[in-house]
Amino acid sequence: MTIVVAYAPRPEGQAALEKGIEIAQRRNEHLLVVNATPGNGDDDAMAGAQDVERIEALLAQKGLNAEFKQYGRGKSAVEEIETLVATLPVSLLIIGIRKRSPVGKLIMGSVAQELLLSVACPVLAVKATS
Repeated sequence: MTIVVAYAPRPEGQAALEKGIEIAQRRNEHLLVVNATPGNGDDDAMAGAQDVERIEALLAQKGLNAEFKQYGRGKSAVEEIETLVATLPVSLLIIGIRKRSPVGKLIMGSVAQELLLSVACPVLAVKATS
């Protein structure tokens, strides 16, 4: 089975990554860390080269059966992750969430909310500590 972490280079993405590592170690499962954006160059959800190297080094250091994949090919993050969940034996999807006001939730949809409502596997939502 595979644990999928939806990663974005923000505190909530880091919290999801840390929880994914912890659970993958405990369950001895494959860990797939995914950074997905539509692919335009100015997208702040796209992990930079330095961040990718840091994550890959961390996964190697932990000795996990793990990989990092980055998608920027025109699909939304939700579409990419839905496809992975539909095609892999995913036991758990881990997402990071942040606090938003009720008006913020109403005006702007969130990737986390869309994933919670659309994927066909268990989802763990993790809050950033700061």
